[in-house]
Amino acid sequence: MTRPPPSRLEGPLHVAILTTGGTIEKTYDETDGSLRNVRSVLDRLLEELRLPDLRVTHVPVMNKDSLDMTPADREQILDKVRGALAHYDAILVIHGTDTLAETGAHLERNLPGLAVPVVLTGAMRPFEFRDSDALQNVNESLLAARLLAPGVYVVMHGRALAFPGVTKNRERRTFTRSS
Repeated sequence: MTRPPPSRLEGPLHVAILTTGGTIEKTYDETDGSLRNVRSVLDRLLEELRLPDLRVTHVPVMNKDSLDMTPADREQILDKVRGALAHYDAILVIHGTDTLAETGAHLERNLPGLAVPVVLTGAMRPFEFRDSDALQNVNESLLAARLLAPGVYVVMHGRALAFPGVTKNRERRTFTRSS
């Protein structure tokens, strides 16, 4: 893997964060006891982090559970990533974990010759839950966006895995390499 240019390793980094919903952004509705994708929690999540050299542009794409995503939704994500590539140092896609591997593989197949990293992340538990992994995964993903070479990755739980060949391991509740 090649080293990122010094401009990404030090100093300001401008990242587009595309939000698509998923468990990470589910909110609890006290009136009916449901967990739903209603609005993005990205601003609240980023307030929890100290990121002095990071400029973020939030690009809302959709607010869906990834199990409800269609091929047209994946095309929409691909179009938004393509549109952002020339304007940012890295792209972060907040995505539901159930079909994140499918979207990551779709992006990797359709984005040859990337000049910046495209990182997908999510959470196994919603950000609003006390024991959520959301903050850890977003924080790791922002650091990975600075350090990784161009390509498409999933970053969660202390690891960065390049596509293709990534799957969700439901037993381990994380992502692993396909066997």
